[in-house]
Amino acid sequence: MANIVITSNTSWYLYNFRKNTILALIQAGHAVTAISPKDEYSEKLLSLGANYIDINIDQGGTNPVNDIKSFIAFNKIYSSNQYDVVLNFTPKNNIYSTLAAKRNNIKVINNIAGLGILFINESIISKIARALYKISQRRADKIFFQNEDDRYLFLTHKLASAELTDRLPGSGADLSRFTIQPATNDGVVRFLLIARMLYDKGIGHYVEAARILKAKYGEAVEFNLLGFLAVNNPSAVTEEEMQSWVNEGIVNYLGVSDTVELEIAKVDCMVLPSFYREGVPKSLLEAGAMGKPIVTTDNVGCRETVDDGINGFLCEPKSTTSLVESLDKMINQTHEQRLTMGLASRHKIEKEFDEKLVINKYLDAISQLI
Repeated sequence: MANIVITSNTSWYLYNFRKNTILALIQAGHAVTAISPKDEYSEKLLSLGANYIDINIDQGGTNPVNDIKSFIAFNKIYSSNQYDVVLNFTPKNNIYSTLAAKRNNIKVINNIAGLGILFINESIISKIARALYKISQRRADKIFFQNEDDRYLFLTHKLASAELTDRLPGSGADLSRFTIQPATNDGVVRFLLIARMLYDKGIGHYVEAARILKAKYGEAVEFNLLGFLAVNNPSAVTEEEMQSWVNEGIVNYLGVSDTVELEIAKVDCMVLPSFYREGVPKSLLEAGAMGKPIVTTDNVGCRETVDDGINGFLCEPKSTTSLVESLDKMINQTHEQRLTMGLASRHKIEKEFDEKLVINKYLDAISQLI
């Protein structure tokens, strides 16, 4: 069996998105070490049976000195020569952990999501990030993508040979945790958006759509938001902005939660009007697994979760008008029609996005590399 490292820019991500992967690796007999910045979820990683190492990663920053320090820290850990394979998640880990691991002759498996923006934006920062991706990803032994759009861009720019790449169904959904929970038929149509509160995730369009539809339907509709607020990102919604929307009475802000299934169970429809280049949004997969119809954008990563008109509706990115039209269509479905669409969501997730498919791909890749 192997000594496996799994890295991310937050312990929160590893616990919430890769918990079952860690458990499966341990169950398969591998030793697992999680490397991420310390937060309140680091102890929970230890409770899973993994070892844990704290590392400083400036998640949203662009200071090269901080990034060099992250590379040096990874290199110091990997120079112990006790690790066989490193699994990297999130952008800076894909770059600096890869470079450090290959310097110490360790196999590397990367997970790429949201790569495409680096090949569209021509800012200095994007050009530097693009160069770092090219340098680092050519050294990886296996690269998983969450959608074909990003994989295509990756291959077009010759970052790796096609045989080293593969497609995953996003992060997958835990079908045993996220089970069908029909909404109550009480005359109120409830919507929920789960994401980091970023304008790039379409938060502004969602709020404006809520304002329009609340004016039209009043208390017969409800719009909820759940996720991290005032994060370190230039697109972040501030606490003051959120409070002003809540005070206006157009949205409810639910904070953050480790039991998102309790909030998903209450609603009739999951919404994500993102124009950010997503992998495949976890919130949409989990809501679909719980039998909820979905309204999201015809955008990279998002469109994969919806068969338009079957289990939800696709709207145009960056268009409040299109979002309002899709939400209005959902409101005007009967309760039974929304439940039928939700069952179609569950069937789609079972068929295409079961988390076990993701975990098995990782187990197979590790077996091939060691």
